[in-house]
Amino acid sequence: MRQAGRSLPEYRALRERHGFFELAGTPELCAEVTLQPVRRHDVDAAVLFADIMTPVLAMGIGVDLVEGIGPMVESPIRTAADVKRLRPGEPPAETLEALRIVRAELAADRALVGFCGAPFTVACYLVEGRSSRDFLAAKELMYREPEVWHTLLGTLADAFSGYVRAQVDAGADLIQLFDSWAGILSPADYEEFAAPYSRRVLEAVPAPTVHFGTGTAGLLTQMRDAGGDVIGLDWRVALDRAWTTVGSDRGVQGNLDPAVLLAPWEQVAGATRDVLRRAGGRPGHVFNLGHGVLPQTDPDTLTRLAAFVHEQTS
Repeated sequence: MRQAGRSLPEYRALRERHGFFELAGTPELCAEVTLQPVRRHDVDAAVLFADIMTPVLAMGIGVDLVEGIGPMVESPIRTAADVKRLRPGEPPAETLEALRIVRAELAADRALVGFCGAPFTVACYLVEGRSSRDFLAAKELMYREPEVWHTLLGTLADAFSGYVRAQVDAGADLIQLFDSWAGILSPADYEEFAAPYSRRVLEAVPAPTVHFGTGTAGLLTQMRDAGGDVIGLDWRVALDRAWTTVGSDRGVQGNLDPAVLLAPWEQVAGATRDVLRRAGGRPGHVFNLGHGVLPQTDPDTLTRLAAFVHEQTS
């Protein structure tokens, strides 16, 4: 039976008991966690409860998510032989079933956002073996053995292309490609070592797309050229200036600093007004945080923020 009405603390307890991938891999529970922010905060879209490493599990890669650390890869990918051992992998059936459940329960006027990591960011984790400030092991492989790097990213891009298509077939209205670590690259390196593979995934999506990265103020032109109907902006760049760089033919998403939500409400409201002021009421702005919600954020503040944005933009 479908489980409904669980609180966020209960789901945190479930994650601690079962692990992220078990929770995300149980369609009924994954669907419930995906729907919960819509029910609790009255936001305009449900975002698939998944991780950027979800599709690589089907490729024969052992990954665990460790609280406070992030993805931990059992056997990092460092050689051509390692890359050859990767299996093509099928889109996770459990994730697709969760999307079908959500689409059936979600109101018609609420969007269902699918989710996929960009090949560059996923490759950084696979080579490094865990999170890092600079991903030097990944960049060393990229520079020293570019053929191995390109083969790895091509393999990931092919697998992820099938994954995003399957998400749309299962009910996702749009796909967000999440490139957490693109900002460690120079513009030239991004164009050579990352952009072709993000482009391949984005072009495979038979639906609108959001192309998001962090620390990418210097890469906005390159990200735009790689693809995406909407370009995500983090809080390190002024939204109006970034939109000028991205161009009027694209939408933008963002870009309130998640840490602002830890401040008194007056400061939250002021920072939100500033984002909306910079957007200027132009069609194509999707108000959002510049990154994920911090764990210590009061859920009531999120509810109040969603209501405030609706009020300011109605």
